[in-house]
Amino acid sequence: MDRTLKIMLVEDSRAFTRVVELALNEDPAIDKVMSFGTAEAALRSLNKLHRFVPDAIILDISLPGMSGLEAIPHFIGGIEEVPILMLTQSDKEDDVIQALSRGAMGYLLKSATSEEIRAAVRNIASGGNVLDTGVSKYIIEKLKKQPKNEKVDHRLSDRELATLALMAEGLSRKQIAHEFGVSVSTVVTHINRIYRKLDVPNAPAAISKGYRCGILE
Repeated sequence: MDRTLKIMLVEDSRAFTRVVELALNEDPAIDKVMSFGTAEAALRSLNKLHRFVPDAIILDISLPGMSGLEAIPHFIGGIEEVPILMLTQSDKEDDVIQALSRGAMGYLLKSATSEEIRAAVRNIASGGNVLDTGVSKYIIEKLKKQPKNEKVDHRLSDRELATLALMAEGLSRKQIAHEFGVSVSTVVTHINRIYRKLDVPNAPAAISKGYRCGILE
């Protein structure tokens, strides 16, 4: 990624906030980190600081007042195309499914290393998806076992299907472009067509629907 990133961190633990800030500040690709202890404070800041539009939001689930899960649609509704990474202690299946279905692009446990946190932020900021290795296996297995009773109105092309499969593996747009030997803008075009054909708003929803429809195996 050529430009530096601006990150918004929403975390009520001051100790863990400091840990994340130190981890991110070690990355030369990250220019600024703004931290808030509640989702309400973070949302208010977005309304006031129009000049600060984050490239990614790191969001805890367990927060005083509005929970991280409740806050996801508010963040997405206020800032289009800004990816959200859930960074939490919860490895509950229901929390993971809810976070992804509401629009989060990544889910990482707080046991992650500093490098894993930095890599996750870079990944979602470039259009990729992140699932913690501690939860990804059973989530993917659950998606695979869902009844394949949904239908897709518009058939995906071979390249779109291959793109969706790589998205399901967690590859970013840049990585998919490298895999296919095409430009990132071409990959973005494929992804937008996938979203339109599957009638979904984001990558996690596309992957989930792909398994439910039986087009991902």
